[in-house]
Amino acid sequence: MQEGNEALRQVYSTTRSGQGLRFVSQLTRDSFAMVLAGGRGSRLKQLTDWRSKPAVPFAGKFRIIDFTLSNCVNSGIRRIGVATQYKSQSLIHHLQRGWSFLDGRLNEFIDLLPAQQQMGEDWYKGTADAVFQNLDMLRRNRPKYILVLSGDHVYKMDYGRMLAFHVAEEADMTVACIEVPREEASAFGIISVDEDWRVTRFTEKPRDPEPVPGKPDRSLVSMGVYVFNAGFLFEQLIRDSDDPTSSHDFGKDIIPHIVQRYRVFAHDFAGSCVGSDEGEPYWRDVGTLDAYWEANMDIIRVTPELNLYDDAWPIWTYQEQLPPAKFVFDDDDRRGMAVDSMVSGNCIISGAVVRRSLLFSGVRVEERSVVEDSVILPKVQIGRNAVIRRAIIDKRCRIPDGTQIGVNREDDARRFHVTEKGVTLVTPEMLGQQVHGIR
Repeated sequence: MQEGNEALRQVYSTTRSGQGLRFVSQLTRDSFAMVLAGGRGSRLKQLTDWRSKPAVPFAGKFRIIDFTLSNCVNSGIRRIGVATQYKSQSLIHHLQRGWSFLDGRLNEFIDLLPAQQQMGEDWYKGTADAVFQNLDMLRRNRPKYILVLSGDHVYKMDYGRMLAFHVAEEADMTVACIEVPREEASAFGIISVDEDWRVTRFTEKPRDPEPVPGKPDRSLVSMGVYVFNAGFLFEQLIRDSDDPTSSHDFGKDIIPHIVQRYRVFAHDFAGSCVGSDEGEPYWRDVGTLDAYWEANMDIIRVTPELNLYDDAWPIWTYQEQLPPAKFVFDDDDRRGMAVDSMVSGNCIISGAVVRRSLLFSGVRVEERSVVEDSVILPKVQIGRNAVIRRAIIDKRCRIPDGTQIGVNREDDARRFHVTEKGVTLVTPEMLGQQVHGIR
């Protein structure tokens, strides 16, 4: 399989002299990114009752969609459309405030593309239909290449390298892929390739995923990152729209149809991953509560797999003007401290102990409380003498004095949502607190 990336390596062999760099920069300028951000993410349960999955807070100060958008901007792709649909107000608010720095005078922009019945009387019926309904906008921008990207995965990727691979292979479509444990692969599209990395088969979410040759415990899966020649994509979207039997989805309909008929290649994520020189390339689908909790816990490790402290590849987001975090009291029975944790701005740890946890901005933890192995979203207030372990506490929750969460699973299950792995999700509604809508 490594031989399939030889064309990409040849392109980058001239980067130091500037020739390869100019080649790639021209590709990114000729590209348009369509970010699909309309999904609910129902496996995140009540965490997406009031927001779409791409708008879910992640890693202390970001939203999930910030990683895909940062990959675009850092790669030099600065013509971006974001297709929204399900409960999109939180996402739109975030994009308007945090992503307005692109300069339209330089033909840089992020266009919000809510479902608005552009073609017929239907909202977006599937991932392919979301792009099809914006066909007129895409044509006006005249790109040579179109990236179709999921807005709900966490990873750092240089899309320019994937574009270079796509062009070098003279592909009609290229799909980014990564190896995952076979027992987890049934949640993704499975890719089969030949020795040149040409895709021979694509199966969407099979019960028994095909293993990688020579690796019976691993499968090659799609990352939801696609590159198309623009004209080719337009043809396929129109054909798919005219098919009454189609569900108008890339994984279920578009890709299986074209694999046997056109030049479709798989791009190894290892060839374009940023900041993973050691270990396996980092890519996470944080689509379940357990996966979301685990990914946030990954961030606070001494040496995390996902490096947020990389000045060369920053993750952009909306930056509120907040005071620094504050830790107060140093008495033996009420010492304000946080260990092996990340604490965001405007947090106050007042005579409480925080261990192995991630606190978003504006969190208050009152005296003699203990927070361990937990993800605390913005503006949460935790009262006195509370104990919180292995929990996800949603935005604006007010935890009463003396509350215990993560101590007795049966008690938690009666009040909150407890996952298979024992992570407890707490939302304001579960506490009888109304923070949405009219009071």
